[in-house]
This record gives sequence, C-alpha cells and structure tokens, in this order.
Amino acid sequence: KARKYVEKIKKEDGKINAFLYVNEKVIEEAKVLDEEIKKGKKKGKLYGHFIGVKSNINVKGMPISCASKSLENYYGTYDAAVIEKIKKEDGLIIGITNCDEFASGVSGEYSAFGPTQNPTAPGKIPGGSSSGSAAAVAAGFCDAALGSDTGGSVRNPASHCGIVGIKPSYGAVSRYGLIDLSMSLDQVGVFAKNVKDAEKVLGVIKGK
Repeated sequence: KARKYVEKIKKEDGKINAFLYVNEKVIEEAKVLDEEIKKGKKKGKLYGHFIGVKSNINVKGMPISCASKSLENYYGTYDAAVIEKIKKEDGLIIGITNCDEFASGVSGEYSAFGPTQNPTAPGKIPGGSSSGSAAAVAAGFCDAALGSDTGGSVRNPASHCGIVGIKPSYGAVSRYGLIDLSMSLDQVGVFAKNVKDAEKVLGVIKGK
C-alpha cells in the first residue's frame, strides 16, 4: 500500500501539486512496522493508514515551510502533539502538503510553490487554505490528511473537493506544534473520504 501511494503521487501529482514533500522512507517504515507486528506487536488504531500533513504542522525531519520561501529550508525539529499521537497508533506520514502561504487564503492559489489543483473538478480551485491536504485525499494519494482551520480552512477545501472535513471544537485537539495563522482561532482538523475514517483519526489526535 505504501509503494502504491508513493508511485501514484509520483505519477499524478505533477498536475495537482498537492504535495510539497513526499516521504519516500514511508515504504521502509511500513516494512519495519509489519515486521514488528509479525513478532507480536499489537496493531495501533491507525495501522495501515497513510496520512498527509499540512505544511504548517511540525513533523520531525520533514520540511515545514508553511508554503513560503521564507521557511523553505526549515525542517521540523520535533513532532507536533497530533503527529506524536498518530505515530503512537501506527499511522504513517506520507508527506507534507501544499497550502496557501502561512495558511492565509481560501482558494489554494497562494502558495509560494504554485497553486493546488482540484482533482475532482479540473480547472477549478480546491479551496483553501488546506488545499493540498484536501486534494491529496480526494485524489487518492493517502487515507487521510491533517489541515488547520481558522475560519474555514479545513471545511472550505473539503467542500470544494467533495470529501469530509472536520474542524474540532476549541480545545479538543492540541495546537502544540502547529504554526498557526491566528492563535486560538486555529484548530488542527482532519480530512478523509468518509465519516468513519475522519472519526477514527480525530479519535486518535484529540485529547489534552
């Protein structure tokens, strides 16, 4: 499954621009995880789930640019709280997704690394600011993705791309590690193709 997703992204994302960075190590990470499970490790709640992450949420060792040239060379030095929780439950991070620069926008057109296209409606905007995360899920590049929502930045692109998007209630999900647009207005949210998968990921990332 990991290989299938990576190959699909390489083949098709040139037209969509959903990802700013693809974690090609995810294939090896999946193999290691499978070996651990064969040896008796209990499967986590997100085992078999590959997750994209908006480029304003810290993932250790991955480029967290907020889709801005000013942070082009910044690599995450730690995992955001939501990433720690996903990894603990065997979810694998497949890559970092495009967005409106510093999460400021509603259309997905304002990334320093080029606009994101809507895979479900070619020639139309995907919505923003979490455009890459929504497009990645809609294009079938990953099982789910994280975004951030200030005043619609998860819900808007989810609607544009015909998928499920959730902005959690204030305080339900930790913002530790989120490079936010507007402090306490921002919440880390979830994209998925269906409510069941969105609920599963939200169930993992929520909590103090």
